[in-house]
Amino acid sequence: MKTKDLEFFKNLLNDRLQELLSNADGTVTGMTKQKENFPDPTDRASHESNRSFELRIRDREHKLIKKIKKTLSRIDNESFGICETCEEEISIKRLQARPVTTQCFDCKKREEEMEKALGI
Repeated sequence: MKTKDLEFFKNLLNDRLQELLSNADGTVTGMTKQKENFPDPTDRASHESNRSFELRIRDREHKLIKKIKKTLSRIDNESFGICETCEEEISIKRLQARPVTTQCFDCKKREEEMEKALGI
């Protein structure tokens, strides 16, 4: 892969990582502020539902943060853009769509078909 492509993906991933980390900080700050008093049980339930939803989103973002960090280390050790399954190059279009991917389109498709067949 060309140096300019690697720099592009490194910058893209670093920007996304900073965005996710700032969102996480906002969530922690928002959840540590004073407890609100809800005299109406419906308001309380709505608040708890929203809070639960936000925590699920943050959990998914946490997983993405870990993937981004692993991808950045793959860029540093020069294994970025190489399929972990077949060891062929992953297309630039696929990497643009999903920069944290570790598999080429064909290997990922086979994996998903296998999961579907096994009911995973």
